Amino acid sequence: MGLRFAEMQEMYSGIVKRFNKIEGQPWQAQGAMIELTKQVGELAKQVMLKEKYYAWTGDEEEVKERLGNEMADVIAQVMRLAEYYQIDLEQAFIEAREDEENYLRSRNV
Repeated sequence: MGLRFAEMQEMYSGIVKRFNKIEGQPWQAQGAMIELTKQVGELAKQVMLKEKYYAWTGDEEEVKERLGNEMADVIAQVMRLAEYYQIDLEQAFIEAREDEENYLRSRNV
């Protein structure tokens, strides 16, 4: 069985604290946003490779692995921002899905 979302957040929070020790200072929101943007770009590159937009004939399994890794990195940076702004990301996710559900019901969908 995998980790619960809160456990994933706790795991990443510990990693961030360790990085802070070697980076000299904790990242502010700007640093996390820059890193998130970078990670989204790296994710986009892996999607481009997977969907054959690039003339690349490398290992498909390697691309799939990198694709998952980049998705995880994007989630990690969102977690970092949530921690910085003291947002309960799990609760925010649930509330956002409930809002969508209510909207879809209002449209009879």
